[in-house]
Amino acid sequence: MFIQSLRMTARDWRAGELRFLLVALIVAVSALSSVGFFIDRMRAGLNRDAHQLLGADLLLSADDPIQQRWRAEAARRGLLLADTVAFQSMAQAGEGEASSAQLAAVKAVSPGYPLRGQLTLSKDPEQASRALGQKTRDIPAPGTVWVDANLLPALKVGVGGTIQLGDKQFRIAQLIATEPDKGASFANFAPRVMLSLQDLPATRLVDAFSRVTYRLQVASRSKNDLAAVAAYEQWLRADIAARNVRGVRLETLENGRPEMRATLDRADSFLSLVGLLSAMLAAVAVAMAARRFMQRHLDACAMLRCLGMTQNQVGALYLIEFAIVGLLGSLLGVAVGFGAHFVLVQMIGNLLPADLPPVSPLPALQGIATGLLLLVGFALPPVLQLRNVPHNRVIRREAAAPQPLALATYGLGVGVFLALLLWQAGDTKLALMTAGGFLGGLGLFALVAWLGLRLLRRLRGVSSNQSWRFAITSLQRRPGATVVQVVSLSLGLMALLLLTVVRGDLMAAWRTATPPDAPNRFIINIQPEQAQGVEQQLRGAGVQNVLLYPMIRGRLTAVNGKQINRNTYQEDNARRLAEREFNLSTVRELPETNEIVAGAWYKDAPGVAEASVEQGLAKTLGLKLGDVMRFDMAGLPVEARVTSLRKLEWGSMRANFFVIINPQAMANAPKSYMTAFHLPEGGAGAAGGLTNGLTRAYPNLTVIDVSGLIRQLQEVLDQVVVAVEFLFMFTLASGVLVLYAALMGSQSERTREAGLLRALGATRGQLATAQRIEFVLVGGLSGVLAASGAAAMGWVLAEYVFKFPWKFEPQVWLAGVVVGAACALVGGWLGLRSVLRQPPLQTLREA
Repeated sequence: MFIQSLRMTARDWRAGELRFLLVALIVAVSALSSVGFFIDRMRAGLNRDAHQLLGADLLLSADDPIQQRWRAEAARRGLLLADTVAFQSMAQAGEGEASSAQLAAVKAVSPGYPLRGQLTLSKDPEQASRALGQKTRDIPAPGTVWVDANLLPALKVGVGGTIQLGDKQFRIAQLIATEPDKGASFANFAPRVMLSLQDLPATRLVDAFSRVTYRLQVASRSKNDLAAVAAYEQWLRADIAARNVRGVRLETLENGRPEMRATLDRADSFLSLVGLLSAMLAAVAVAMAARRFMQRHLDACAMLRCLGMTQNQVGALYLIEFAIVGLLGSLLGVAVGFGAHFVLVQMIGNLLPADLPPVSPLPALQGIATGLLLLVGFALPPVLQLRNVPHNRVIRREAAAPQPLALATYGLGVGVFLALLLWQAGDTKLALMTAGGFLGGLGLFALVAWLGLRLLRRLRGVSSNQSWRFAITSLQRRPGATVVQVVSLSLGLMALLLLTVVRGDLMAAWRTATPPDAPNRFIINIQPEQAQGVEQQLRGAGVQNVLLYPMIRGRLTAVNGKQINRNTYQEDNARRLAEREFNLSTVRELPETNEIVAGAWYKDAPGVAEASVEQGLAKTLGLKLGDVMRFDMAGLPVEARVTSLRKLEWGSMRANFFVIINPQAMANAPKSYMTAFHLPEGGAGAAGGLTNGLTRAYPNLTVIDVSGLIRQLQEVLDQVVVAVEFLFMFTLASGVLVLYAALMGSQSERTREAGLLRALGATRGQLATAQRIEFVLVGGLSGVLAASGAAAMGWVLAEYVFKFPWKFEPQVWLAGVVVGAACALVGGWLGLRSVLRQPPLQTLREA
């Protein structure tokens, strides 16, 4: 039996019957396995290097100096320790009018820092900016500092020059090329200045009122034995909880390096979406290829039955043949995906850990399993119908009705399809939304196609043109085949539109989440009497639309009359919010990047205090519309009712506030001001002059430069977009396969009908016109459905998955109709052009 199946496979391959099925499997498996190989290596690298991103195996962060009992317990367990103290301060260089000042992220470190990973140093600014240099296990010598390269032009000094921090001067000894545990907290937006911990007291920058972060790095003596660290972490968590210590956090990789989380989460969603689209379209292509294979082998099966084969033997022959094709297609797809993932690594390499681990066999096994699942779910039903072909088909040319078992396998196909989506997506929400849209579109497209056929029946008599009648009659004669063709063509076109027009809109929306002209400078701590002067200086420097936002410090003390503290909540984030001060604000109009999602913006009536709360904060603290929040603002109590919830675009880099209260209620609240504005990158000198002028005129101001972070986010985004668009080629190939299968599905039957009509006297011109009308009707309807489906899917993805603003573009429908009609016309011409050139008798003999 196996030898006979091999012979049949070889014969069908030579006849070209299996090539389309094999190509569909290769495209599906290669698309999914390339993403699988890439993500597997990326995750393995991050897991391997996680300790370097923290600088330790465990990181204890506190608002107050680390307690001695925690140090003693770690030492008793034989663990390594290192200390860091981080804060913001102005670094100065020069004297008098020639002096320069720059906000710096100061970090004082103890010997042994970092316990995991290494610093990279250089004395060449260009090398340091490219993260090139010599690795070191040392820390700055007393009286010296190591700084970021971008601090030098801001202070107009070089390596070997002198800067002042507080009451002490330091010599710049080295430039920091890489700092493994820097992260991207608000304190790290500014250039780094690193000094020895023993020099910190001489600066007199830290006192009881300073906002300082103390960190204790903890590591085991062996990188491969983390049991002692895990035990210490468990003891430490229990001690913190038992003694109710406030302002202490145990940092992990997830909350220690959040700077790329939103971008990489969206990138992962895009990669999953590409894989899902490829899998769905390839499943349709596999199903249509298997159906076409079944239709072309009905006579052969009938002959085998006449020659004495049983149903089980016939079924076994074709199952073995399909298993061979499935295994071969899966192996080839894994090989193509393996090669393609190297292209992904090259495109997105700057986001990945250096020296990625080798490929594991898991993605290859998943790719092979995916190919076989696709074959079982979408090719098995037609194969089971082959085993039921009756003997008398050889004479009567009749097809038997599908058996219950064959029909049940279609349910198996749907189940396999859903399981495949959930498995490949890794995101249940994305998988279910995509599957629901795909299956819903399938049913809706079929319904609209059927209603369209009913409408065409009434339109048959609107024209006496014979070609029009031929076209309408041809569509009516095969309602099932016509519906399948419209649905298949619609799905293929929908994917292509989603990957071209809609994809472009999604990418544009992603880019505008952090636009190139986003604010790259922040000024905080502007006092009320300084507001007018600061605004004038900014306008004089060419800053447009200067907006000063009131900033009011307030602690939430009660909700609905009930006192709250950290013990009121169970979640760690909520407990931290309950014990910290909020940055509140007050404005009359809804800020530009804010969107009301519940309630209504306040009317600022006298004697009424109303609050608008960010929706994430409301969810964390359990706040809802109508709740009354009480804040303590430097001794001034203010109660405000929650009247609206807002959605913020944090990636816009604009000034955002968790809570905004109406101006009438905040008239007497003590406040300072802050502003955010954009300075062009090319104006570095002007930017430095503006910063120096502001800090000389108002020494209390803090000017924060986030241009480096925005530039880094844009570079990351550009790399991810290129990688995602590379993967879209696989989905594009799947869409083309579906289009081809849809257009070729009824080619044999159309060829036979055209030959018969020519034999009955129809002219070439009549048949050609009839074919064009038929294909324009099918293609136009498919294009409208595809455009509607692509627009709907784009809106759902933007609104609920990627969190982008979305707008409908009318050109999607125009493109759908034009491309649909064009594809149908070209496919019909390619499939039937020979019918119009050769004699009818030859066509009927070959059909």
